[in-house]
Amino acid sequence: MTISKGPQAFPRTEYLRRLDLVKAEMARRGVEVLVVSDQHNITYLTGYTARSAYVPQGLVVSSSQEEPIFILRRMDRPAAIYQCFMDQEKIVSYPEELIAHPQLDGYDAIIDYLLDAGFSTSGIGIEQYNVSTPTFDKFRKRLAEAELIDFTKVVAWIRLVKSDLEIEVMREAAAIADAAIARAAEVIRPGVREADACSEIAATLIRGANGKPGTQLEPLTLCASPRTGTCHITWAEDVFRNGSQVNLEVAGARHGYASALMRTYSIGTPSDRLQRVHDIHLEGLEAALETARPGATCSDVANAFYRSIEKRGLKKESRCGYAQGIGWTEPTASLRDGDLTLLAPNMTFHLMLGNWIDDDFGYVISETFRVTEIGVDVLTSSPRKIFQLA
Repeated sequence: MTISKGPQAFPRTEYLRRLDLVKAEMARRGVEVLVVSDQHNITYLTGYTARSAYVPQGLVVSSSQEEPIFILRRMDRPAAIYQCFMDQEKIVSYPEELIAHPQLDGYDAIIDYLLDAGFSTSGIGIEQYNVSTPTFDKFRKRLAEAELIDFTKVVAWIRLVKSDLEIEVMREAAAIADAAIARAAEVIRPGVREADACSEIAATLIRGANGKPGTQLEPLTLCASPRTGTCHITWAEDVFRNGSQVNLEVAGARHGYASALMRTYSIGTPSDRLQRVHDIHLEGLEAALETARPGATCSDVANAFYRSIEKRGLKKESRCGYAQGIGWTEPTASLRDGDLTLLAPNMTFHLMLGNWIDDDFGYVISETFRVTEIGVDVLTSSPRKIFQLA
């Protein structure tokens, strides 16, 4: 008995719309068939979110076929049948003998398909950045008569502008992030283990909000005094203490889409330094949001923040944010000085104002927002305050 297709995150028409955008770009670049290897691009084009990208797999998009062909490991085919919008005959598996084989791997199965399907002399798009040098060499040698065309990040740039359906899923994810921030304020207390608090936060991220569960668990980062100058670090084997500051970053996740959120907590009255840094960053956050609108650049948004805090004697070395959607961070536009990407309606960003000022002191606040026709729509809604805890 074969597994049946499960509930789809988006209607078939939405996936076909996305594929049409990709095929139009393929035509502009002389690509007849495209091999998509980036796992987040595969999610975008099929709905597949299972975590199987640690072994070779590829989505073959042909300019002449409505649905793509997904080639992946045999044991992962049932998950693809369940999650992908395509008919199940479009999901092709390769045998287990290609796993940990000394010479062959799943990319050989993908190349075999391209040869058998008559693409040996075609323009073939490859996301070169996403495959190793030996793998690219394998494509080049086995498809010697084809023209290999680098398609790195092209699909990612296409998905920078979201559909209204995608925005609604990100709004659902944002509500989950808000719920996790609120739960953290309930469980962070003196004497509580950091691990126990994080388990409650993680449970909220999975349980979800408004009847919509989290469909996967994105990494959460938490640091408490004296480690608040750290950024990408998880909980310690320690307990919270009176007087501690706690920095937290979470993301709600729905169907591969993430909406992130950062807030700072204080067990007891915040220090004068922390309160001052918060007030300065809050002004900068508002300046950045006021600047974000169609026609402004990512650089404009970042520099609005930088100018605001620098007037008050602070600096932030890192970027102010990044495009967000599938897989938390999208590898395209950054809210940083010099990024001249023009904002357009339904682009979504994590305005990430974490500022790690000293080795032992940092502060975090952020919002996930979408660009509208006239400004911004902030998807997250947690209070913009230092959460003062007993």
